[in-house]
Amino acid sequence: MKLHANARLTPAARLLLCRRVLEERRPLQEAAAAAGVSGRTARKWLARYRAEGERGLADRSSRPHTIARRTAPERERAVLALRRTRMTAAEIAACLDLAPRTVSRIVARAGLGRLRALEPAEPANRFETPRPGQLVHIDVKKLARIDRAGHRVTGSRRGQRKGRVGWERVHVAVDGATRLAYAELLPDERAETACAFLERALRWFAARGIRVERILTDNGAAYRSRRHRAACGQLGVRHSRTRAYRPRTNGKAERFIKTLTEGWAYGQVYGSSAERALALPSWLRTYNHYRPHSALDRQTPAARLARLLGNNVVAAHN
Repeated sequence: MKLHANARLTPAARLLLCRRVLEERRPLQEAAAAAGVSGRTARKWLARYRAEGERGLADRSSRPHTIARRTAPERERAVLALRRTRMTAAEIAACLDLAPRTVSRIVARAGLGRLRALEPAEPANRFETPRPGQLVHIDVKKLARIDRAGHRVTGSRRGQRKGRVGWERVHVAVDGATRLAYAELLPDERAETACAFLERALRWFAARGIRVERILTDNGAAYRSRRHRAACGQLGVRHSRTRAYRPRTNGKAERFIKTLTEGWAYGQVYGSSAERALALPSWLRTYNHYRPHSALDRQTPAARLARLLGNNVVAAHN
């Protein structure tokens, strides 16, 4: 049970207060003083205990039993019916002779404030490539540099400098069939940096028996550049880009980034950016070789790769 933040007594203490008065025959004011509450509060709990027993000692909602000028239920249903026809709050208010603010509150309470809430839920569209290297998802995550203990460590933002100390980017590559992941912490996300990362990532996957056929990225400037197009041609990989404003198209990389930031970037306490960078290879090794993956039937990415390739080539790089 969730108690009110300012409640002086818990249900157990309220019961003790009532028993002191009813069973031990203590004066009400004396029992109230011992419990640290006023006589009025003690009389309230005593009356509830007499009327309802121990159930009466639980906290009650502060919501009134009746609301004097609440909109009638049938009017609310009419508001929601019109909203589902994509009418605005002002249009509904004019149609039903209601205040626009009243309509807005009814619509918001029903969760229909945004137009996208009126659309049918999009079905899940999960896909998994059948063989390693057929599709590798690539993305970048921006991270603030660390120069001192921040509010995540101290619990307070007081005394922190207002100016930023710069950014660094973690570039990631995730195999669509095995979820085997490779990542590097780099200073920027320019085209030359992205191309160099791509070359190293392909070598890393090749060392584990994976020949990358196609990569999938978002529409960042680095991935739309001529330099990146030329690099893909030289490396012999096809390049596809996601639909604009559809990050879920590259969902495997997005989900890996969330796991990466929660477990490595923000899940530990670091004194500096260099210390955080040193922890990345160890975290990746744990992710690839020891952390079971729910999308892989509780297998690790390395175990899935070994099963698909029919060998233990990845174990040699553990």
